[in-house]
Amino acid sequence: MKKKDLKKAIKEKEIQLSKLEQHMDKSKTCAEVYNNVILEKAILNQELKEECKNKFAERVKKLIPRKKTLICDYFK
Repeated sequence: MKKKDLKKAIKEKEIQLSKLEQHMDKSKTCAEVYNNVILEKAILNQELKEECKNKFAERVKKLIPRKKTLICDYFK
């Protein structure tokens, strides 16, 4: 999905959450739906975060080898 679609879906989830929050104490079913909507929103937020990452920079970071510092390096 595109960033715009993800943002729109997140806003819809926020609206659903605000409506469900009022009725969450009244029934167990509403509480379960509320929890599911929270999970869906978290998944959408994670997808948006992944979409916003600079994929080229991530590839370059993987190609460049990093020297790992060992504990014994500090005592030389």
